[in-house]
Amino acid sequence: MASRLGSLPPQLNSPRLVHHRRRANLPSLSWGRTLAPVQLQADLLFPSLSSSSSPGRHYTPLQVSCNAQTVAATSISQGTPVRPTSILVVGATGTLGRQVVRRALDEGYDVRCLVRPRPAPADFLRDWGATVVNADLSKPETIPATLVGIHTVIDCATGRPEEPIRMVDWEGKVALIQCAKAMDIQKYVFYSIHNCDKHPEVPLMEIKHCTEKFLQESGLNYIIIRLCGFMQGLIGQYAVPILEEKSVWGTDAPTRIAYMDTQDIARLTFMAMRNEKVDKKLLTFAGPRAWTTQEVITLCERLAGQDANITTVPVSVLKFTRQLTRCFQWTNDIADRLAFSEVLSSDTVFSAPMTETYNLLGVDQKDILTLEKYLQDYFANILKKLKDLKAQSKQTDIYL
Repeated sequence: MASRLGSLPPQLNSPRLVHHRRRANLPSLSWGRTLAPVQLQADLLFPSLSSSSSPGRHYTPLQVSCNAQTVAATSISQGTPVRPTSILVVGATGTLGRQVVRRALDEGYDVRCLVRPRPAPADFLRDWGATVVNADLSKPETIPATLVGIHTVIDCATGRPEEPIRMVDWEGKVALIQCAKAMDIQKYVFYSIHNCDKHPEVPLMEIKHCTEKFLQESGLNYIIIRLCGFMQGLIGQYAVPILEEKSVWGTDAPTRIAYMDTQDIARLTFMAMRNEKVDKKLLTFAGPRAWTTQEVITLCERLAGQDANITTVPVSVLKFTRQLTRCFQWTNDIADRLAFSEVLSSDTVFSAPMTETYNLLGVDQKDILTLEKYLQDYFANILKKLKDLKAQSKQTDIYL
């Protein structure tokens, strides 16, 4: 019989969250579930989502035959050896996922990418040399076949903005972890959010923390990596609007975030995977310096050579908007995402000391890209392209 896992700690079962769930008729999040001896528990994978999804959408509970104990007895590792270089990247088309894929291929790994069926196939992954398989974390019956012959799973997946947060980030991840355990996966790498354990009032951060605990108690060999912020996200948020003379959005809060280049995150991830001392550990990756929103905007202005049109949103407005959207069933998911924005807009520092991590992985801090260098390179390239386009346009005008 599979052992029963731990129960939800008090900090993840706060009165505020309980009250919200009672109103929304949602079951409490908990990693303290039994690994089903015959099949994944349907109530764990697919509790009713009707209260957090759009009107008219219903999700029928599905049952998946994924017996962790029985499958392990006839594990493929006992017949066909699984190569340590075989990895499955989940969420391979995302900002971080594609960098993980490229790094893995550069280092000689056999890369399989799990992507959802889509009208526009992920051909660029095949062009790079990866194998693409279609599956959907919200449909657990599609998962097991993608894990055959895989040694390590790297989980970069997250739900789309239009989806209920729980559907992929909780139910889907639980299904993936249990299937990984059933298929005797040797290592599971999970990306989480820094300080997720300190903000149970934010659904996404609570889900990340619960998933961490579920993975830790699953029996899998794992590495959990908490992240602070991606440098790549600043391009669309600040750099491009400033160049296009459009408004950029900021808040009046002194939140500081230690942004990191996703290429560095991918590089450090594989260094951690090869280091047995990191097995079953929780690491935090943070950039060299933590920045406020205003500091990022000022840096972009200087590098772009023009002023930004800044629209400031007070934190009080975010809080009021969040409470207002809680009043309507169909806006619950919007409120969940505003809760995350509220944390990012509070007096919080998303950073962590990296000296111990650098020493553990054998990394020189000088090799970690700074935000100044990243944005400097971006603006230098984009301004050169704009200058070349303007010169071509002048030549065309003269010719005409």
